[in-house]
Amino acid sequence: MLFSYSNKIPLKAVLMLVASFAFTLVSADDDGVIKSQMQRLGGQPIVVIDAKTQAASGLKTTVVEPVQHQTEFEAIGKVIGIQPLLALRERYLVAQAELNGAKARLKQTGQSLKRQQELFRNGIAAKRSLQEQEAQGSADQALVDTRQIRLMAIANEASLMWGKELAEWALSDKASKLKEFVSGRQHLLQVTLPANKHLASEVDSILVESTGQHGKARPAALISRSTQVDNTMQGESYFFQVNDVGLSMGMKVAAWIPEPALGQSGIIIPESALVWYIGQAYVYIKAAKDTFVRCVIKDFSITPGGYFIKDDIKAGEEVVTTGGQMLLSEELRGQRPDED
Repeated sequence: MLFSYSNKIPLKAVLMLVASFAFTLVSADDDGVIKSQMQRLGGQPIVVIDAKTQAASGLKTTVVEPVQHQTEFEAIGKVIGIQPLLALRERYLVAQAELNGAKARLKQTGQSLKRQQELFRNGIAAKRSLQEQEAQGSADQALVDTRQIRLMAIANEASLMWGKELAEWALSDKASKLKEFVSGRQHLLQVTLPANKHLASEVDSILVESTGQHGKARPAALISRSTQVDNTMQGESYFFQVNDVGLSMGMKVAAWIPEPALGQSGIIIPESALVWYIGQAYVYIKAAKDTFVRCVIKDFSITPGGYFIKDDIKAGEEVVTTGGQMLLSEELRGQRPDED
């Protein structure tokens, strides 16, 4: 299996270099100090540590597999209260009850009008009584129409302020879904995207976290697009629901939005594999049984499983996941001139 490094050193050349030097096997001395040998090939340092010492020092590796990484962009969300939505529901229920009462009265008036008309036709009731009953019927019909208009106005207000889905939850028999928000088991989020970004139609879930730590993020389910916007961002806005007892009303959250059309192929390494030196990220590749080479990582992105790397490491390479800092220390120690 061939390994590729940032400086393009082939494995064969590394092995030839190892074979050309009569390295003394390294081991831990009585004081527990790791002994290693370090050489260079084309300016690239390699560290040689035997298998016994690797085990004794806790050094671990893994062969990285190819993955398809979902590209994401970051947005800002806010935990919002549903009190205004509940207030709209209360107004709607009151208006509904008033409408039902007006309809019941109109029905009764209609029945009375029919009786009065029959009495008038038989000469039993006066025309004035009939006219009074007809006027009452017209007044009751106007009251029903007014109640219907008021009910429709509240429904339109709910849709305009909260979107079709949440409005339907509040104003229909689906109101039981709001109980999760009232109890605190669910929180309502309004997430505003950057002005140049959009939520793909196939996305129904995103990741959110209040401290901005991607590794601790929780999924939030899409409810609907919001008709409200954040004046400071001017991007598309959406409602999501998340199960997170650690959130409070008004709290800001970081949101990571997937972009399905921009998936990338690469590998994922655990966080412990990354080694930092003078502001630059590296990993160590196990090039042979006892040979390790430091590889520059020019670009990486955070994922729930660690770090996604697109180009700097290839699938099939054996990456040091534990002990990279120790290898760096040994490499740097080998570069210092011996002291008397």
